[in-house]
Amino acid sequence: MGKKQKDTIFPCYQGEKWTGTRLPTDSQRWLMGKKDSVGKDSYHRSAYRKEMENVIGKEPWKWPKRPLYFITDMHGDADAFIASLVATGVVKKTGPRDKDIKLTSEGRKGHFLIGGDCFDKGPSTMRLLRVIKMLIDKHADVIILAGNHDVRMMLGIRSIGMEADPRTDHFFVRMGRKMVPFLKEINEHYLQGKDALRGVPASRECRRLLYPPKNWFRDFPQQATWSMPDSTIRKEVKRLREKVHQFDEDSMQAGLSMRNVYAAAIKWQELFLHPGGEFSWFYKHMQLCYRNGSFLFLHAGIDDRIAGILSQKSWKHLNRKFRKLMFENPFDFYYGPFANIMRTKYRNIDMPLTRNGVVKIRKKGIHALVHGHRNLLHGQRMMLRKGLLNIECDTTLDRNSRKKEGLKGPGAAVTIIRPEGCILGISSDYPKIKVFDPELCLA
Repeated sequence: MGKKQKDTIFPCYQGEKWTGTRLPTDSQRWLMGKKDSVGKDSYHRSAYRKEMENVIGKEPWKWPKRPLYFITDMHGDADAFIASLVATGVVKKTGPRDKDIKLTSEGRKGHFLIGGDCFDKGPSTMRLLRVIKMLIDKHADVIILAGNHDVRMMLGIRSIGMEADPRTDHFFVRMGRKMVPFLKEINEHYLQGKDALRGVPASRECRRLLYPPKNWFRDFPQQATWSMPDSTIRKEVKRLREKVHQFDEDSMQAGLSMRNVYAAAIKWQELFLHPGGEFSWFYKHMQLCYRNGSFLFLHAGIDDRIAGILSQKSWKHLNRKFRKLMFENPFDFYYGPFANIMRTKYRNIDMPLTRNGVVKIRKKGIHALVHGHRNLLHGQRMMLRKGLLNIECDTTLDRNSRKKEGLKGPGAAVTIIRPEGCILGISSDYPKIKVFDPELCLA
């Protein structure tokens, strides 16, 4: 990459005054960020430079033909998403309103990847989704990846009204406390007024329709024994007991009666699952993963079983299987390797990724995983796992998580994969644009 090319790859922020962020303009090589920018697991014992050379490999990388803008884990914060769009340099903010965004001609040439977890935590999930739809309506090329929060809520609320099944009767309560703010948001937007709960059953009946029956705690272990180890089943049953009590408390604290919760859940079904619902486009657009060149984009990561599938079939097969399992066999989906793609954190309790799995996907030409899910405090990070490069992009965007983590100011971040052969990590929480060029690492 020549000097002139390098000078043209950095974005020119347009309308940052409307977002309140302070995005970096100077740059540095990614590895110079040290612990704020790179990490490695115990498999990698040598110095970072040597390990990075091994991970990059000798075979040439394949880069996307068009710029790729990866934004992830907005968690219901539309302002953070808009600020991240400005960080791309190809979306211009022209005023204070959400609709005051303009997609530039350069923006029409690129891909926008939303890395999952649009739901929960933030001030308004619906406002965020409306901004995403606005971007789509402006003819941006937008790809939406499945996040664990997004899919968990769909499975939970979709389970209401389904035929009784111990394998899925608990899905609503299993969504947990993080879903309560979204139910409250729907209640405040659509279920106000004296007739708002007309036709909604009594509280006891609503609870029966939402919660698993008492015999679930006996029947679920019997049904799950063919698919899950006993230790995992025991943990799941214990967790469900806790979540039932916790969900009751959180709903009360949010000012939601059991009738409010049930009515909000049914309204959610109408908005997201009915063909004419305002947000029916969201799950129709959703994919489990996306591949472009040497890069595989997903929400969290992979394990050996998914690596084995990828060694035999394409990433498009994963997407077809994802949709089929999610709607036709939600139990096998949620407790199997496909859901692991959107929730693994490579812990001991997660399905393992070993060196054997890495070798398989490297043979398929995948050099790097690009994902979110593990929140970071100093912008993006490159993590070396079992000889595979992971580009971690969850930079803690939403305001509620930022307050909890002690981060100052509004969040904004984008990871840009350039056709010229480099990766840019831009974040309001790191003073410089992080630049990764594999060729320079080997120079």
